[in-house]
Amino acid sequence: MILERFKVTNKIAIVTGGTRGIGLAIAHALGAAGAKLVVTSRTDKFGGLESLQKANLDVSFYEGDMHDKSVPQKIINFVIEKYGRVDILVNNAGVAQHGDMEEYNDELLDKIMNINVDSVFRMCRSVLTPMKKQGGGVILNIGSISGLVSNIPQPQVAYNASKAAVHMLTKSLASDYADQNIRVNALAPGYFRTEMTKLPKEHEHWYPIWNEMTPLNRMGETEEIGTAALFLCSPASSYITGEVLVIDGGYTSR
Repeated sequence: MILERFKVTNKIAIVTGGTRGIGLAIAHALGAAGAKLVVTSRTDKFGGLESLQKANLDVSFYEGDMHDKSVPQKIINFVIEKYGRVDILVNNAGVAQHGDMEEYNDELLDKIMNINVDSVFRMCRSVLTPMKKQGGGVILNIGSISGLVSNIPQPQVAYNASKAAVHMLTKSLASDYADQNIRVNALAPGYFRTEMTKLPKEHEHWYPIWNEMTPLNRMGETEEIGTAALFLCSPASSYITGEVLVIDGGYTSR
């Protein structure tokens, strides 16, 4: 009976940025628990869609660039037309860009905020009406420990600010839509081994600093976050909303 509460059988789940890294791991976890998946990305050049298909999961792919303001609504329209509902929305698509603030130009600032904040806002805005009509749903936003602490040694003030915004967006939506049976939570990952944390040679000296700052003394593997996402998207967390679950190997405990 307890394990049944972790199942999302036949739930319709969207995972943005779902073809690699954390998004792909979340898609695998939701799919293995029974969800029908729609993963979105600008491209599937990393082979994520193929890995989901090889796992015999029920998956569709929507190709779209979140820089385009019209794409979030198009994604929701696509899923509603195909399935008639959206039960789970995972807003995972995001970008990271390091840089000293005085040298951080407006183009980079717009890129960070447009993907990490604005597109999340638009996806949530687009999904709320169908979720209200169907009697509820679950939204999971992917924030970061960078929205909680100023982690070192990389300078990333814009990225940190964008993820802090995601956390507050999560809490505000959770408060505003709880009476519509819509739960909204966030994950705040620490350092995970993904393409986004693959450093160029000149920055490889950051790795030992990250590990030293992390009590578990290592980076996380993506499958270690997929199960946490499943928990927050499943009936197992039915009394949890407005929370930011930190998964960082203890980084923010120091």
